[in-house]
Amino acid sequence: MTVDRITGISSMATRHVLGELADAHERQSGQPVTIVSVGGVDAARRVSGGEAFDFVVLTADAIEKLAAGGRVDRESRTDLARCGVAMAVAVGGMRPDVSTESAVRDAVLRARSIGYSTGPSSAHLVSLFERWGIAEVIAPRIVQAPPGVPVGSLVTRGEVELGFQQLSELMHMPGLDVIGMLPPEIQVVTVFSAAVCSASKGAAAATRFLTFVASPETDAVKRRHGMEPSRTGE
Repeated sequence: MTVDRITGISSMATRHVLGELADAHERQSGQPVTIVSVGGVDAARRVSGGEAFDFVVLTADAIEKLAAGGRVDRESRTDLARCGVAMAVAVGGMRPDVSTESAVRDAVLRARSIGYSTGPSSAHLVSLFERWGIAEVIAPRIVQAPPGVPVGSLVTRGEVELGFQQLSELMHMPGLDVIGMLPPEIQVVTVFSAAVCSASKGAAAATRFLTFVASPETDAVKRRHGMEPSRTGE
């Protein structure tokens, strides 16, 4: 018997881990899963517009907004993983000290250009630069990656000297040197959640897949891709 494929949409931050887990789920259950990964803003817009996906994986805040708009089933919301922000330079480039808040501030001030995304880390970084009193000084050197474009690609092309983004987005890019996470005193951790879309015609199958992704047996895969498990209610 042919099993209908289920489709999901996610932000770029979770594309590697979801791709591996979709393959694992299909091997175990026979359920084919296809996931489209785009910029988070674009993904939310497409789900809000009623595009026919079975599930969506975005930041917890974005999922909550989609639930408020009736585009996903609020009761199906499941926290999947969490991820902090890392810093990167091109391989062979200078590796500044980023072990403390003051060291990161100094590295930003010295950088010829600073890149960040349109994703959840950007608002935190903007606030951080303002709190440090350097926002106006570095404004001409800021490069914001377009939606769906990894910050790491700007770094490897030489358009940005120092890049900031979730570790899961930086760690797999060839030519990139991840120099460290933001230190604890200025770190921001984003929770990524999933929900079944109201437009889904395969809600039961989508729920089974999300239950698998949230299960402890997937923890090692998440860690391998720079993320930590996150259980709903924890």
